[in-house]
Amino acid sequence: MELNERADIDPGSIEDVRGSGGGGGIGGLPIGGGGLAGIVVTLAIALIGGYFGINTLGGGEDTAPSGNSTTQCADEQERTKLLECRNGLYVTSIQRYWQQALPESFGEQYKAAPTRIFSNRVSTGCGAADSGVGPFYCPADDKVYIDLTFYQVLSKELGAPGEFAQPYVLAHEYGHHVQDVLGTEAEMRRRQERDPGNANQESVKLELQADCYAGAWAHSAANTVDKDGDKIFTSLTDADIQEGIQTAGQIGDDTLQKRGGGEINPDGFTHGTSEQRQRWFRVGWESGDPKKCDTFSATSL
Repeated sequence: MELNERADIDPGSIEDVRGSGGGGGIGGLPIGGGGLAGIVVTLAIALIGGYFGINTLGGGEDTAPSGNSTTQCADEQERTKLLECRNGLYVTSIQRYWQQALPESFGEQYKAAPTRIFSNRVSTGCGAADSGVGPFYCPADDKVYIDLTFYQVLSKELGAPGEFAQPYVLAHEYGHHVQDVLGTEAEMRRRQERDPGNANQESVKLELQADCYAGAWAHSAANTVDKDGDKIFTSLTDADIQEGIQTAGQIGDDTLQKRGGGEINPDGFTHGTSEQRQRWFRVGWESGDPKKCDTFSATSL
């Protein structure tokens, strides 16, 4: 996977608030099935309740040192080397894809949503979170949150070292944004309220759909362009896609429960098994059609 150093990051795609003293930043892996006070639509990767050092929500102070600004990304030589800049290009690719795919597939206009990079702790429209929560999307303020140190957890602790794991995680979170725009997330919450006994199953359907949406983006990622028409990726291979599929397999509920040393408890699943997550990513990737991602109507997940 190679990024085009000449491609530009869309203005407003990245909000880097590291060292700002609070109020911004990135969150993390969903807590239980509710995430941030039950509002955050969780992607979760280290998520199953308290695995891998997931901390309780609290405080909104961002205590990271200052100096980490995405203004460095203006330098073409740095743009494909610095992690925050690479993430800016990933986000640009994902959002450029949905700007076209959402109206074509669902007749709805896409609403841009920034990714906010933070360190340690952050305040969001969904409440306060710390880095232990992992990447997440907050529908209350239409932002994706991420502490970039999460990628180290993903690589070293969750067994997903591939570089494509990073855009996969972001594409999954933007899948939640698409669900918010389409009203899917709100309808899912209503179903949970009507039938609390199936609340976890509804959450699984939401997460698998976000995986499928990530796959649909991956199908077209190599053709995404910036505002000037320059391709964002110069190379994206089947091996890269396999890294995304591997990542999906490493963050299934059953795999995470097993890694945590406990028994596998299907009643506690909120994101889907490893097999299910890989399957739905493939549905999106192989079809390239977001309409194929209707997990809520599927006879089998």
